[in-house]
Amino acid sequence: MIRILMAILLSALAVPSLAQGTDKLGAGDTVHITVFQQPDMTTDARVTEHGTVQVPLVGSVKIDGMTTGEAAGAIADALKKGEFLKSPKVTVALTTLRSRQVSVLGLVVRPGLYPLDTAEMKVPQVIAAAGGIAAGGSETVTVIRSGKPIPVNSLSKDFELQGGDTVYVDRAPQFYIYGEVVRAGSYAVTDGMNVMQAIALGGGITPRGSERRIKLRRAGPDGQVKEYDVKPTERVQANDVIYVRESIF
Repeated sequence: MIRILMAILLSALAVPSLAQGTDKLGAGDTVHITVFQQPDMTTDARVTEHGTVQVPLVGSVKIDGMTTGEAAGAIADALKKGEFLKSPKVTVALTTLRSRQVSVLGLVVRPGLYPLDTAEMKVPQVIAAAGGIAAGGSETVTVIRSGKPIPVNSLSKDFELQGGDTVYVDRAPQFYIYGEVVRAGSYAVTDGMNVMQAIALGGGITPRGSERRIKLRRAGPDGQVKEYDVKPTERVQANDVIYVRESIF
């Protein structure tokens, strides 16, 4: 019985790809490397940006783009070529997956790390996994890749995410409304929004207010703030201040 169990164990170790996943390894992943009957060679290693791991005795072994089974074979080959072991039985287990993860930060419901489960996962799916954009968040998100910011629409299905990307949801541009409105305060500016739609976000004009007495304060190109009468159809811009005055009558 013991011999049969040993034979099954050696068979499984000889073909680790049968028991290992098919995900490709990449920079940032952490793996657990085991060499059968060589406990001193058991190690945890992180895949470097060059796609290699450090293995006892042999040093750097390139495993980037391999499955765990293929990585085990590459390490076994390195041990044989270095004449450290005649017939090494190696297993590689993925312990931390980072090469296929993205960070979702900023104004989302659940910030954190999320796996790119499939190649089809785009920005909308990743944001949905994070619970969606929180109140006040912008529909235009920033994808940070290799330190470079890339503006992307949160609904874009064309942008290809990569492992290691950071999706950052910033605060949406705001406008401010006060005076004779039901709920004075700051609100997010959306594309094409006009003054009347902005007032509607504030609950509408109170019985004491007048839609004919709406003032708008806006900073010009020179930074100087000017106040003027505005029509309900005027387009709202970021940092506008809308003031609904009391009716004369």
